[in-house]
Amino acid sequence: MHRRPIGRGRSLAVVSAIVMLAGCLLPWYSVGGGADLPVHQLNAFGGSGILVFIAALATVAVVALPYAAGDRPVSVDRWPAYLILAVAAWVGLLYWVVSFLGDTAPGLLPDRAPGLWVAAAGTIALSRAAYDIAHEPGSR
Repeated sequence: MHRRPIGRGRSLAVVSAIVMLAGCLLPWYSVGGGADLPVHQLNAFGGSGILVFIAALATVAVVALPYAAGDRPVSVDRWPAYLILAVAAWVGLLYWVVSFLGDTAPGLLPDRAPGLWVAAAGTIALSRAAYDIAHEPGSR
């Protein structure tokens, strides 16, 4: 059988994908909650943050694909795939923040938007995983 070892980079990619998925489920924006006001919350599924969710799911799929394919080598499990997924997550994350930056900047603080910050940490970790996979021996 010809399967790639999971290695540090791919392990980091899976952990970062799990962190990104958790961040997508937490609120990305929260306002209200005063004496008589209900809390209004948005998460990743309300805008371009869905790209973060899709990139996290695709990362898990790319890591698992060589093990599901059996004896055949899989060409998708290379560093450019992880780089593309990290860039897609960054685009979704940054576009979501820019689209809400005008009126709602106080609502994007970590105490009111924990999901946004958790997803950002996962996206940073996925970027580092892509770097590690690119610099593994035999990855060129």
